[in-house]
Amino acid sequence: MALLVFASCSKEEDYKEELITIENQQEPLTARQINDKINSFNQNGKKFYWKEASTHMLWSAVVKGDNLVTIGFGKNANDFDRSQSNSASQMQTEILNLIKRYETDQTEDIVIYEDPFLNLIDVRITKQETLEALRRNRNVRYVEPADYRYFTFENQGNPGENQIQSSSGCGYSSSTLSTADFTTVSPNARVPWAFYKHNIPAAWSLTSGGGITIGVVDTGLSPQQSLMNGSFNTGQSSGRYVQKYGTYVDSIWPWSTTTDGVNDLCSHGTSMASVATAPRNNSGLPVGVAYNANLVSYRASSDVVLNGYHEQRGVQNAFTALGNRSDVKIISMSMGHIFSVGRITDGVRYANNRGKLIFCAGGTSTSFTNFVGVIFPAWIPETVAVTGIKEASTYQKCDVCHSGSEIDFTIMMQRAGSNNTVPVLSYYNNQADYVGGSSVATATTAGIAALVCKKSIVDKRSGID
Repeated sequence: MALLVFASCSKEEDYKEELITIENQQEPLTARQINDKINSFNQNGKKFYWKEASTHMLWSAVVKGDNLVTIGFGKNANDFDRSQSNSASQMQTEILNLIKRYETDQTEDIVIYEDPFLNLIDVRITKQETLEALRRNRNVRYVEPADYRYFTFENQGNPGENQIQSSSGCGYSSSTLSTADFTTVSPNARVPWAFYKHNIPAAWSLTSGGGITIGVVDTGLSPQQSLMNGSFNTGQSSGRYVQKYGTYVDSIWPWSTTTDGVNDLCSHGTSMASVATAPRNNSGLPVGVAYNANLVSYRASSDVVLNGYHEQRGVQNAFTALGNRSDVKIISMSMGHIFSVGRITDGVRYANNRGKLIFCAGGTSTSFTNFVGVIFPAWIPETVAVTGIKEASTYQKCDVCHSGSEIDFTIMMQRAGSNNTVPVLSYYNNQADYVGGSSVATATTAGIAALVCKKSIVDKRSGID
């Protein structure tokens, strides 16, 4: 038996020492070829994961993304949390040693980033053989291009076409609200028409979300909208807090760590935070669903499409940070991508494992709507997927909303006659705007969850089952 064990170990060591060689090296695929392969999955109703790609395709995408690679490691698929992993340091060291055996020509530092909470590192890789060796390693959960910008390449050849364009994306517009789209309630707040479709005003007689904290992962908060800043407690909203953080790094350099702050430079994040938590004000402006809930806002991305390294890392860092907060019960994110991003999945699962209820937008776009279903990360089981529907008894999806079997909740957010959407606070002080799509549906549902959560806590304290 000892001889057999020795022989087995010797064979394993021989396997480790044998360098992989890829014969008949091919030129990298073009960005167009890579995108076409990704699109073929979407058009056939499938979800694209980089594990589905050949090593040649993966390497081609890595080359197009400045040779940056994200490696998620662990003993199994669920071993992603460093604090729960007894051998994280050992696995990471072994993986880095493997990379160094192949990347002998590299003069730059191989490691770009090491995550403090997740079994995840970002490295620089140049050789196809390195990627193949990593994919074969038993402690590697996934290997992905860290900075392949699908939408940048997609839009180069087809300007104005084949783009995910959110109707609730960036833009600093303000609108005069139609009187048919709101009802004024005390002290002088405007209740959006859509709230009545979901009995939200009736629920306010029982709860307004006090004591519940909602985390909004988006593009930040406008410094110019006083109701989401210094006047967060005004009118019938009181005793709560708003906190602002930034995890998005606006830089072309992957090693940069300085964020561009907490302020919204897009307007999308302001709209989402508004519909979820805007105060029940006396300024004649729209109120939020949970107008007494606390708000923790994260500027995690520059816009709603998570297209690059710093946006994806910013979202991942926002989720781990919110996961580590005991006060945060609910997380809302109305952003996403059309294919899976391993680091974001890890961040979402990290927060979910710490008891956070996570709502994600099912997708809002124009030309992609016909063949892209529910977007990532709304499609993963750790999130609650939400989309928007029209005001009607037929429950049809809104004109620009995505749909699919992964959708868990829907919100009426598009009027039947005027096609107007949901009134929210504008980016600018003392002004309002309309916002639509699955984005506003998601933030609305997060607000409803805060009302339900608060009522449930009150009932338990009162001894009501």
